[in-house]
Amino acid sequence: MITAPSTPRPTLRLGRFFYLALNVAVVVFLLAPIAIVFVFALNPTPYIQFPPVGVSLRWFEKFFASRDFMNALWLSLEVAAMTTIAATLFGASAALALARGGLPGSRVITAIMLSPLMLPAILTGLALFQSYVLLDVGRPLWGLVLGHTLVSIPYVVRTTLAVLQNFDTRLEEAACNLGAGPLRTYFEVTLPLTKPGVMAGAVFAFIVSFDQFPVSLFLVSPGRETLPITLFNYLKFDLDGTIGAASVVSILLAVLVVFGLDGTVGLRSYAKL
Repeated sequence: MITAPSTPRPTLRLGRFFYLALNVAVVVFLLAPIAIVFVFALNPTPYIQFPPVGVSLRWFEKFFASRDFMNALWLSLEVAAMTTIAATLFGASAALALARGGLPGSRVITAIMLSPLMLPAILTGLALFQSYVLLDVGRPLWGLVLGHTLVSIPYVVRTTLAVLQNFDTRLEEAACNLGAGPLRTYFEVTLPLTKPGVMAGAVFAFIVSFDQFPVSLFLVSPGRETLPITLFNYLKFDLDGTIGAASVVSILLAVLVVFGLDGTVGLRSYAKL
């Protein structure tokens, strides 16, 4: 007996339609502010206007010709690079110790390590500022890097712990049985297998540091300000497309970092975690 193939029920097709529509609405909601920033940056008028009257690169020229913006951009890149290195080293080491060290109260320690994610960053910046004042160290560059590292480490810890939870420890045991020492086992077995999580945390650390405003607001020194602080000060006196151009540069830089690391270490393998 031959039966005709069953067709999807109308209720099922309607459910799929609403599910797809909901996902499209969420994507549009998330990307709409970015689209507005691009329109603002390319609009030749010195104010927000929609629909735009044309396309111009005058605001990008003004941004790259400004000494203040360029100094702030390079300082932000310098601080973000140092923060990424420090947060990756300390965060990955802490995650390994929490996952393998058998430390007493490891859950409490993990909660403490992740606590900067739950606290407003402005409180962290204020606390560090008061500490520097009490220690009478001023506002040095290393103090700014320390503040950014403090709020970036939890991202590295979290992503690395996610990898270590699914890590097959029998691979390390096999390496030890074949004569590899602890350091060789770590660099040739543990680190390569946890690299997606570590590098994903490094990406988060770079982006968080580069766009960090609350902590930088308290810790930057006059004359040496990061890009977010320079934009904040610029908004006090003027509002034109230069703000949009600087925002577009920041967005594109973050995207380039993600794609660059994905091309070198393969971050897609982390997406399944």
